[in-house]
Amino acid sequence: MVAPVQGSRSSAAGSGSPEASARPGSYLPVLFFACAILLVSTGARSSFGLFLPEMTTAHGWSRETFSLAIAFQNLVWGISGTFLGAMADKYGAARTLVLGALLYVAGFLGMAWAQSGVELTLSAGLLIGVAIGGTSFGIILALLGRLVPEEKRSLAFGIGVASASFGQFLFVPLAGKSIAAFGWQPTLWMHAGLVALIVLFALALGRREGRHSDGGNLEIGAALRTAIGDRSFHLLFWGYLVCGMQVVFIALHLPAYLKGRGLDAGVGGTALALIGLFNILGSLGAGALGQRLSKKRVLTTIYLSRSAVISLFLLVPLSPLSVYIFSAAMGVLWLSTVPLTNALVGQIYGVRTLGTLGGVVFVGHQLGSFLGAWVGGRIFDVTGSYNWAWGLIIAFGLFAAVIHAPINEVALRRRRAAAPSGLG
Repeated sequence: MVAPVQGSRSSAAGSGSPEASARPGSYLPVLFFACAILLVSTGARSSFGLFLPEMTTAHGWSRETFSLAIAFQNLVWGISGTFLGAMADKYGAARTLVLGALLYVAGFLGMAWAQSGVELTLSAGLLIGVAIGGTSFGIILALLGRLVPEEKRSLAFGIGVASASFGQFLFVPLAGKSIAAFGWQPTLWMHAGLVALIVLFALALGRREGRHSDGGNLEIGAALRTAIGDRSFHLLFWGYLVCGMQVVFIALHLPAYLKGRGLDAGVGGTALALIGLFNILGSLGAGALGQRLSKKRVLTTIYLSRSAVISLFLLVPLSPLSVYIFSAAMGVLWLSTVPLTNALVGQIYGVRTLGTLGGVVFVGHQLGSFLGAWVGGRIFDVTGSYNWAWGLIIAFGLFAAVIHAPINEVALRRRRAAAPSGLG
């Protein structure tokens, strides 16, 4: 199903990016601090599903109240990520990361003290949504895209996403044990302290980022107009929407689903940790495959596999073992779309404005995340089960697999050079 793509290693270089000539090894300190930021940022946001049953019970909220706040968070993350990506493209990633980290701290503290659904939406939704937009993949992968040579770019993206997955693996069981031992509110305070570390990592990253800055003027508006006029950009947008819908639905609602089916609460936490652990392998594998094979075809395979794995999980008798096998399989496929999608955006449209263009595509991901979080809670409140929600997740996975097929992976500049009329 997955076939090599001719010239995939040179297509991004054809975009005229000066970053491809970076000295070997010169980007390794940047990669280290970038991975540390992704580990903390992703790990902290991966445990919201564990707080859902605890906070709704403590405050007497419906699941939709909590789900809507997290859905709003994902929507804000996507929208703000576009502007923050442009900010990072123009003024540097370090400043954007510091801003995001400070908002992250404020968001967790506000979430701990929230007494109403509105306060929860403002803290967990608005503040943390903007914070994640300023500390997550859109900023970090765009920075790596500018500093890492093209022949290593997809793999570097995979390493970055793998570090994020390791953060999920570390944070989810830590949060589960902390909630059991100290309660949900002190655990949120602990999260606030941990995300504050991003400020230190960003300052260290900023000293190294400045050494690689070319000081060029970025034509962000022109890049946006060019990308939006290309059909492949729209297909990437809608495909990424499905990714967001699937992963956020599972991350937020799987623990509650398993608890409602009679399994111990610890099974849900272990399941999310296993997803993070196995996605280390999945992200590294996807990054490596993206260097050698057609990225769109690898993405098609991932989305088909997700639908198949979810279907099998629902068909077999539910037990802790079946949950753990599902989590391992789903983990391999979890964020493996991220390095491939971002590498594909850079390959087709160039890396100088990857923060901006990757941010626009990521809006699609976060629209899907909003739907996955909110619709899952809404369907449960109306029907008393998650059955229809699982069916939608499977169907949209098949849709995503189909729409990746027409994507043109050839760099847009090369296409225009070959066809002066602008066709293709």
